Amino acid sequence: MSFRDLFESGTHRRNLSHFAAMVNLAYIHGDVHENEAKLLKRFARKLDVTEQEYEEILKDSSKYPLHPLNSADERLETMLDLFKLIFADHEIDDEERALLEKYAIGLGYSHEMAVKLIKRSIEIFTGGLDLEDYRYLLNKK
Repeated sequence: MSFRDLFESGTHRRNLSHFAAMVNLAYIHGDVHENEAKLLKRFARKLDVTEQEYEEILKDSSKYPLHPLNSADERLETMLDLFKLIFADHEIDDEERALLEKYAIGLGYSHEMAVKLIKRSIEIFTGGLDLEDYRYLLNKK
Protein backbone atom coordinates (compact mmCIF):
# COMPACT_ATOMS: atom_id res chain seq x y z
CA MET A 1 0.00 0.00 0.00
CA SER A 2 1.42 3.36 -0.98
CA PHE A 3 1.73 6.38 1.29
CA ARG A 4 -1.02 8.08 -0.70
CA ASP A 5 -3.35 5.12 -0.12
CA LEU A 6 -2.64 5.27 3.62
CA PHE A 7 -3.35 9.00 3.69
CA GLU A 8 -6.55 8.66 1.67
CA SER A 9 -7.82 5.79 3.83
CA GLY A 10 -7.11 7.84 6.99
CA THR A 11 -8.95 10.80 5.51
CA HIS A 12 -11.85 8.59 4.51
CA ARG A 13 -12.04 7.09 8.02
CA ARG A 14 -12.19 10.62 9.46
CA ASN A 15 -14.91 11.51 6.95
CA LEU A 16 -16.93 8.44 7.99
CA SER A 17 -16.45 9.35 11.63
CA HIS A 18 -17.55 12.91 10.94
CA PHE A 19 -20.61 11.70 9.05
CA ALA A 20 -21.52 9.27 11.84
CA ALA A 21 -21.40 12.20 14.29
CA MET A 22 -23.87 14.08 12.09
CA VAL A 23 -26.13 11.02 11.97
CA ASN A 24 -26.06 10.81 15.78
CA LEU A 25 -27.12 14.45 16.01
CA ALA A 26 -29.86 14.03 13.40
CA TYR A 27 -31.35 11.00 15.18
CA ILE A 28 -31.10 12.39 18.71
CA HIS A 29 -34.92 12.60 18.96
CA GLY A 30 -35.62 9.39 17.07
CA ASP A 31 -37.14 10.91 13.94
CA VAL A 32 -35.19 12.85 11.37
CA HIS A 33 -36.59 16.13 10.11
CA GLU A 34 -36.91 16.33 6.30
CA ASN A 35 -34.32 19.15 6.12
CA GLU A 36 -31.92 17.12 8.25
CA ALA A 37 -32.30 14.12 5.91
CA LYS A 38 -31.48 16.34 2.92
CA LEU A 39 -28.43 17.71 4.69
CA LEU A 40 -27.26 14.21 5.59
CA LYS A 41 -27.43 13.21 1.93
CA ARG A 42 -25.55 16.35 0.93
CA PHE A 43 -22.85 15.83 3.56
CA ALA A 44 -22.53 12.17 2.54
CA ARG A 45 -21.69 13.31 -0.99
CA LYS A 46 -19.34 16.01 0.30
CA LEU A 47 -17.50 13.50 2.49
CA ASP A 48 -17.35 10.78 -0.21
CA VAL A 49 -19.51 8.38 1.79
CA THR A 50 -20.69 5.59 -0.48
CA GLU A 51 -24.32 4.48 -0.53
CA GLN A 52 -23.35 1.24 1.24
CA GLU A 53 -21.43 3.16 3.94
CA TYR A 54 -24.35 5.57 4.26
CA GLU A 55 -26.79 2.74 4.95
CA GLU A 56 -24.33 1.04 7.32
CA ILE A 57 -23.85 4.25 9.33
CA LEU A 58 -27.60 4.81 9.51
CA LYS A 59 -27.98 1.30 10.96
CA ASP A 60 -25.18 1.63 13.53
CA SER A 61 -23.23 4.87 13.74
CA SER A 62 -21.42 3.70 16.90
CA LYS A 63 -19.00 1.66 14.72
CA TYR A 64 -17.36 4.96 13.72
CA PRO A 65 -15.78 6.67 16.73
CA LEU A 66 -14.94 10.35 16.54
CA HIS A 67 -11.28 11.05 15.73
CA PRO A 68 -9.53 14.17 17.04
CA LEU A 69 -8.38 16.48 14.26
CA ASN A 70 -4.93 18.07 14.26
CA SER A 71 -5.86 21.19 12.35
CA ALA A 72 -7.82 23.98 14.03
CA ASP A 73 -9.43 24.74 10.66
CA GLU A 74 -10.57 21.11 10.26
CA ARG A 75 -12.05 21.12 13.78
CA LEU A 76 -13.87 24.36 13.11
CA GLU A 77 -15.16 23.13 9.73
CA THR A 78 -16.43 19.97 11.43
CA MET A 79 -18.25 22.02 14.04
CA LEU A 80 -19.74 24.26 11.34
CA ASP A 81 -21.06 21.21 9.50
CA LEU A 82 -22.63 19.91 12.70
CA PHE A 83 -24.26 23.28 13.39
CA LYS A 84 -25.66 23.39 9.85
CA LEU A 85 -27.20 19.99 10.43
CA ILE A 86 -28.63 20.87 13.83
CA PHE A 87 -30.10 24.14 12.61
CA ALA A 88 -31.67 22.53 9.53
CA ASP A 89 -34.88 22.54 11.56
CA HIS A 90 -34.11 26.07 12.88
CA GLU A 91 -33.79 25.05 16.53
CA ILE A 92 -31.44 23.45 19.03
CA ASP A 93 -32.41 21.76 22.27
CA ASP A 94 -30.53 20.75 25.41
CA GLU A 95 -29.84 17.20 24.18
CA GLU A 96 -28.36 18.44 20.92
CA ARG A 97 -26.30 21.02 22.77
CA ALA A 98 -24.95 18.39 25.19
CA LEU A 99 -24.08 16.03 22.34
CA LEU A 100 -22.38 18.87 20.46
CA GLU A 101 -20.30 19.58 23.54
CA LYS A 102 -19.19 15.94 23.70
CA TYR A 103 -18.27 15.96 20.01
CA ALA A 104 -16.36 19.22 20.34
CA ILE A 105 -14.32 17.74 23.19
CA GLY A 106 -13.85 14.55 21.15
CA LEU A 107 -12.51 16.66 18.29
CA GLY A 108 -9.85 18.09 20.57
CA TYR A 109 -11.36 21.25 22.08
CA SER A 110 -10.98 21.78 25.82
CA HIS A 111 -14.22 21.78 27.81
CA GLU A 112 -14.01 25.56 28.24
CA MET A 113 -13.38 26.17 24.54
CA ALA A 114 -16.16 23.77 23.56
CA VAL A 115 -18.68 25.60 25.74
CA LYS A 116 -17.55 28.99 24.41
CA LEU A 117 -17.60 27.84 20.77
CA ILE A 118 -21.05 26.32 21.10
CA LYS A 119 -22.50 29.34 22.89
CA ARG A 120 -21.15 31.74 20.28
CA SER A 121 -22.19 29.50 17.37
CA ILE A 122 -25.73 29.30 18.71
CA GLU A 123 -25.82 33.10 18.90
CA ILE A 124 -24.67 33.29 15.28
CA PHE A 125 -27.07 30.63 13.98
CA THR A 126 -30.05 32.08 15.82
CA GLY A 127 -29.40 35.58 14.54
CA GLY A 128 -28.10 36.87 17.85
CA LEU A 129 -25.46 39.07 16.27
CA ASP A 130 -24.92 42.57 17.49
CA LEU A 131 -24.08 45.41 15.09
CA GLU A 132 -20.33 45.07 15.64
CA ASP A 133 -20.35 41.36 14.78
CA TYR A 134 -22.62 41.93 11.80
CA ARG A 135 -20.33 44.65 10.47
CA TYR A 136 -17.27 42.44 10.98
CA LEU A 137 -18.83 39.56 9.05
CA LEU A 138 -19.94 41.80 6.21
CA ASN A 139 -16.51 43.37 5.82
CA LYS A 140 -14.56 40.12 6.12
CA LYS A 141 -13.07 39.03 2.81
